[in-house]
Amino acid sequence: MTLAALMLASCGGGGGGSGSSGPVTVTPTPSPTPAPTASCGLPARQAFAKAVIDEWYLFPGDIATSANPAVYSDVQSYIDALVAPARALGKDRYFTYITSIAEENAFYNSGSSAGFGVRLSYDASLQRVTILEAYEGAPAFAAGLDRGTQIVGIGTATSNIRTIAAIVASEGTAGITNALGPSDPGVTRVLRIVDAGGGTREVSVTKADYDIDPVSDRYGAKVISENGRNYGYINLRTFIRSADPQLETAFLNFRNQGITDVVIDFRYNGGGLVSTAELMGDLLGRNRTASELFSQTLFRPSKSAENDRHFFEARPQSIAPTRIAFIGTGSTASASELVINGMLPYLGADMTLVGSNTYGKPVGQIALDKAECDDRIRVIAFATGNATGQSDYYGGLAPKISNSCAAADDPSFPLGDPREASLRAAIDFLAGNACTTRIAEASAGALARGGRTLAAEPEMLIAQAPRAAQRELPGLF
Repeated sequence: MTLAALMLASCGGGGGGSGSSGPVTVTPTPSPTPAPTASCGLPARQAFAKAVIDEWYLFPGDIATSANPAVYSDVQSYIDALVAPARALGKDRYFTYITSIAEENAFYNSGSSAGFGVRLSYDASLQRVTILEAYEGAPAFAAGLDRGTQIVGIGTATSNIRTIAAIVASEGTAGITNALGPSDPGVTRVLRIVDAGGGTREVSVTKADYDIDPVSDRYGAKVISENGRNYGYINLRTFIRSADPQLETAFLNFRNQGITDVVIDFRYNGGGLVSTAELMGDLLGRNRTASELFSQTLFRPSKSAENDRHFFEARPQSIAPTRIAFIGTGSTASASELVINGMLPYLGADMTLVGSNTYGKPVGQIALDKAECDDRIRVIAFATGNATGQSDYYGGLAPKISNSCAAADDPSFPLGDPREASLRAAIDFLAGNACTTRIAEASAGALARGGRTLAAEPEMLIAQAPRAAQRELPGLF
């Protein structure tokens, strides 16, 4: 058995799902007792999962000791039974799970995934699926599909396309994910789409392997100039290793241009590597000292020797932010929340959360491997906190940020476009303009700017059996 490291992972977009991997190695390498045998039969794999949970689970008093492995036909079902008490208390919302070592390593190293390469949401009122984001180099983008495109029908051929309304009427929203097919290279679907201009057409798209660019070359890092002022904009899609040099390059550009007002767009970012979150804190800490704490990870009492604190580290690319506007949604989780929470003690009212409330995942996983079976157990093992010790944001971060600002996610405009509602509200905050509606007020049905009710946050589509990338990127297909 080997330990693969710390991570802050996704929630699956708010409807169930889980987490991922990370870089801060816990030492010493744990050796659960009893040690699993080398066999890859179901009993041995279940025993491995239980040993990991018994030794490392953050909530040892909330494990079902009476769960009988013989009753369950797979490892994940047994894990679900073991952590059911904690799940019932809202502490572990499908964050403890089994995954593939090879598949997860491929994603965290380079963003490797397979599928169409789009993030999808479902609008029940319109009975349509909307593309919220499309990845460069993936099949959908190559076929001309991008943010704002609406999918109104799905089939395996033109002759058998079913409308979204018909699919949901017979199978519910799970029918949409079933109709889209497995995330395997070579799987082809014919999509009936409505383009931004309103025209309807049918497009055949074949799923393929691709790498996710964590910071888009189109809009991921840019400088926005308005009324004689410059604002930095960063859209980080996911916390993976290949994001690190891109973030350093973007912040060096901001530093060279003297930018201190920044928008950080985490609206679809479900989490990922702790090390990348810590790097982002450093890049926002030019005016911080090595004695100032950015974040801390806290294990259960029996593992307190593994507790860790990350102090700001000086980096040549760092900026000294005057104001930061974070953009978030219910798909903003884990490592994204760590960054937001970590900066709050230092910026106070000069920082805001724009959009809607975050998911609420102040805990993270470690990974333990049964390599001969390609089994990796992701187990909730630590809580995260900031310099003041704040780590109780299971209800999301909006209640912790007094000047949060409600705004819609408007897919009719590209990400990074100042006309898009959330980015518009973020820039307005940086410019010193007052927000008219707090996130909590919007959730209670208050009116948004201009007297219009804020549109409900889109429902991200969640795969029935999510792969590594889909756990970190809610709505990925």
